[in-house]
Amino acid sequence: MITLNAVVDWHALHIDKVFELTGSSPRGISSGEALERLKEYGPNSLIEKKKKSPWVIFLHQFKDFMIIVLMAAAIISGFIGDITDTIIIITIILLNAIIGFIQEYRAEKAMEALKKMATVRAMVQRDGKPVNILSEELVPGDLVLLESGNVVPADLRLMDSQGLLVNESALTGESLASSKNAEIITGQEIPLGDRLNMAYKSTLVNNGRGSGIVVSTGMKTEIGRIANLLQEDDTQTPLKKRMADFGKKLSFIILFICFLLFGIGLIRGEEPLQMLMISISLAVAAIPEALPALITIALAMGAKRLMVKNALIRKLPAVETLGSISYICSDKTGTLTLNRMKVVKMEEAPATTLLEGNITPFLAGLALNNDVKQTASGELHGDPTEIALVEAVKEKLQDHFYKVSGQFPRVAELPFDSDRKCMTTVHRYGEQFLVLSKGAVESIVKNLAASEDIQGLEKHSLEWAGRGIRVIAFGYSIIDEIPKPFSYESVEKDLHISGIAGMIDPPREEITSSIAECKTAGIKPVMITGDHPATAIAIARDIGMYGQDDLAITGPELQRMDDHEFSAKVEHISVYARVSPEQKLRIVRALQARHHFVSMTGDGVNDAPSLKAADIGVAMGINGTDVSKEAADMILLDDNFATIVKAVREGRRIYDNIRKFVKYILTCNGAEMLTIFIAPLIGLPMPLLPIQILWINLVTDGLPGLALASEKAEKDIMQRPPRPSGESLFSGGISAHIIWVGMLMAGITLSIEAFALHLQSAHWQTMVFTVLSLSQLGHVLAIRSEKEFLFRQGVFSNIPLLSAVFLTFILQMTVIYLPAANAAFKTQPLTWNELIISLLASAVLFHAVELEKWVKSLNAGKRQKINRPS
Repeated sequence: MITLNAVVDWHALHIDKVFELTGSSPRGISSGEALERLKEYGPNSLIEKKKKSPWVIFLHQFKDFMIIVLMAAAIISGFIGDITDTIIIITIILLNAIIGFIQEYRAEKAMEALKKMATVRAMVQRDGKPVNILSEELVPGDLVLLESGNVVPADLRLMDSQGLLVNESALTGESLASSKNAEIITGQEIPLGDRLNMAYKSTLVNNGRGSGIVVSTGMKTEIGRIANLLQEDDTQTPLKKRMADFGKKLSFIILFICFLLFGIGLIRGEEPLQMLMISISLAVAAIPEALPALITIALAMGAKRLMVKNALIRKLPAVETLGSISYICSDKTGTLTLNRMKVVKMEEAPATTLLEGNITPFLAGLALNNDVKQTASGELHGDPTEIALVEAVKEKLQDHFYKVSGQFPRVAELPFDSDRKCMTTVHRYGEQFLVLSKGAVESIVKNLAASEDIQGLEKHSLEWAGRGIRVIAFGYSIIDEIPKPFSYESVEKDLHISGIAGMIDPPREEITSSIAECKTAGIKPVMITGDHPATAIAIARDIGMYGQDDLAITGPELQRMDDHEFSAKVEHISVYARVSPEQKLRIVRALQARHHFVSMTGDGVNDAPSLKAADIGVAMGINGTDVSKEAADMILLDDNFATIVKAVREGRRIYDNIRKFVKYILTCNGAEMLTIFIAPLIGLPMPLLPIQILWINLVTDGLPGLALASEKAEKDIMQRPPRPSGESLFSGGISAHIIWVGMLMAGITLSIEAFALHLQSAHWQTMVFTVLSLSQLGHVLAIRSEKEFLFRQGVFSNIPLLSAVFLTFILQMTVIYLPAANAAFKTQPLTWNELIISLLASAVLFHAVELEKWVKSLNAGKRQKINRPS
């Protein structure tokens, strides 16, 4: 006996050899042997990796470098008595940590859902008697008895099969149930879906019965291998990568400037405590402590909008990641297609007999040769293929359909058999009997009478099959009496062709337009399926996914490719057929290695590892398994591929808006930092107090910055290509904008300070405070669009932003003119002249940024003119 649970090609072995290697027999194993093996090999369940405790997950949220710097600033502020700053900074840090903790903690549920799904009961033969046990108690060598409705409890090598149909769609992606048998299967690299003598854990028995020997349990099963894949670490999102990199660099720069300012102050003979206060104020002004909270709120608002559009976001960064994806790797069954069979072509034999009521043998075969049951409400139950055939003939015969069974009552049948690939029923036909047979074309052909046009039948079927259509052939004969013995050989002979029916799992109605929109947006959709290559290519071609220059490969072909060869071809492949879960992961990672952001859509257990590994995993909400939903970043509540395109648009919009308020906040913080840093260097007094800096950061920065998340999408948002994976958050001129606008804002503020001091105004600090605050409001109005002027874009197109600007202006006036606020913020009421000067100075920035757009549009026009072919 070999080591049980070992990797063996069980499908290639005779059942007697399986008995020998597993130490089993047609009677199964004894209870004592089962107990020993359970101790040795463990329970037939999925093992989870050691989980992080909630405290570890929570503390992990404080590892970000910018968060560490802010914590240090909060502590120092507390030591020097500035409790207000300390409380506010710590509150923002805790809010950020709580949100991150919730996201990571929810992700831990994926393995729990998989384990729950895999726990079922099983009927086994022990000590020669059938026993019902928990599937966890199964061991290699157990003989399992299967019947319709059972969930397969472990990986089995089938010993016998009577009409056994197993739905393996959750594991292989095949929409049709697989017809099982116990025959040896030989050949190299047999795909999972073609191992007809195997039944795999967590698949469903649709019809028939059978028995099999357990050859793998627990984590050694096919679903166990998927569980192992699921336990790999999450892919870091683009937003996390960019913000971590940005935060670290910014914090180093700010710390350097603070130390520099502190050192300069000491050299000039300033009071050390006062210089420490100034340095802390500078750090508070420069570090965008509200940025993590603003980004989180913006993503949450995007997630709320997506919920209305039937896309449920499980992890907030997925909202932004959606806008980055350049490849959508999509499962075919149930995602691109409806996951139900439909007859699309019917061809009757040219010369055929008319039966009673002008019913042809072909229509009789469609209506009668099936085991479909109809409920009182008219709902059909049974095999999906037979349901599709019945629906087709019902549509053709209308009300007359219900009379056919009465005209031709069934008197005998030969059920579907996986070896024959054929089903035959016998019906009374007056004094004679009508034999109706349906099955695969090759099965019907070998039973036809010599006079039949076999070549014509085969030509039609090959033509249809080449277009991805599954062909079912129908034959008939009229006999005088039922032969004895009643057998396949005596009944299924000398048949006449009655016709053929072609069926497909049809694409969703909106798929073609959705894929066209993806391509316009620079996103390449790719089909990854366990289905037959011809079917996959035909569907992909029909929906516009597969073009003249595209490639299609199968799982075995992919298996033979080394990484270098696959990497060279991966960007040209549009269809993958007959692939395994590990290969799906390989596809996703190969694309990621080529610097693509990859989305994977799917609904089955087999999709979960690739959903988890992809930059964004998208699960189906209606037909999706719990495992796929838990592993995904986003769930489509309507299972509609078109919803992904809407989500991509929203993702791009959110990313654009994140860039806008990063531009806004960093420009404003940069201006504050330059104002505080430069003032003492040029001999001016400290322009702002810490409480005033805090007011600007929380009110002037916060409210308008948050309202930028409601800004509508730019007009060309779905005409531009996805962002390159290495693109900086500050690309496209944002860095230059932050620098020159920050310098201009600081220059205007310091000029007002120098001007007011020259006039010996007692209100100079309030004027500086007002100009810096209102300049930022002008800035936020100007950057609502990167290309369009405010008045052309529409002043009232973003009411939340307009309201935030108006409210901030009123609050600023309150701080200036309300006596209680004067005492709290150390301000004085401005005269009318001082207020007008402050307003005019603040308006300079708005017009400067609008002028920047005009210059950019002129340059863009010149480039287009130069690049235009003559």
